[in-house]
Amino acid sequence: MSAAEERLPRIAFVAVPAQTVLILFSIGTARAAVCGGIPMRPDELAALGPGVCAHVRIDGACGWGTIFLPAERLVEYGSALTGTRFSPSRAEQHWRPSLTASRNLRSLHSAAIRMAAKNPQILTNEKAGYGLRQQLLHALVDCISERSPRDDMVLERRNQEIMVRFEQLLRTSQNRVAMSEACALLQVSDRDLRRLCREHLAMSPTSYDRLRRMSSARRQLRRGDPALVTVATVARLNGFCDPGRFSIRYRAMFGETPSATLHRVDFIKDQKT
Repeated sequence: MSAAEERLPRIAFVAVPAQTVLILFSIGTARAAVCGGIPMRPDELAALGPGVCAHVRIDGACGWGTIFLPAERLVEYGSALTGTRFSPSRAEQHWRPSLTASRNLRSLHSAAIRMAAKNPQILTNEKAGYGLRQQLLHALVDCISERSPRDDMVLERRNQEIMVRFEQLLRTSQNRVAMSEACALLQVSDRDLRRLCREHLAMSPTSYDRLRRMSSARRQLRRGDPALVTVATVARLNGFCDPGRFSIRYRAMFGETPSATLHRVDFIKDQKT
């Protein structure tokens, strides 16, 4: 269970563990997230079933809450409450529960977050947190059982599969991926890949590839030992052949030079702890 308020745009690639269900919903009045290329409405819940992968994007100020729970537990509890076979889909689904059910879930989630902030151990204590966990489960089942999920997701699931494969292609490649090669491997046209990237990522395939490699380079620079790591090496490992051009783009994106990131105190602090 978690909650956050964010101010800046961000893209996350979410991979739900096997045998787990992820519930995602908006908090507050700010714009909701875009989950798997589908803009969520403020009154919606998104459920990502076991093993589901999806890009989750926020375009600015956004408040969101999540609930992770074992799929088996949701099946058992849902079946007991509804009196029918209750089975979470192994796909992404969106629900629009009633206002009463939605408010109840968000209220209980907020109470649990406040409780955890004051006393983090209480939710991990089996006896102390039992009552609240049961109420949350009950409220969640109410939200996803009183109405059917949106029925316009079939085509989106096919699109999501393409975007997951695109992400995996970028992650497994050691160098910059040519978009013509990506289209051939994904068996989609250049036009369709560009359209899907706009819907899911709000940018072109090439821009997203560059953003991923830049972010990877930044993580490596922040964790690197300045005595052993060089900017040129990190740039090359992330598919940037020209260290000078890499430094210019890096500074434009992150507001500091790669060398400044590498020589921060992050590594020194990590060594002392």
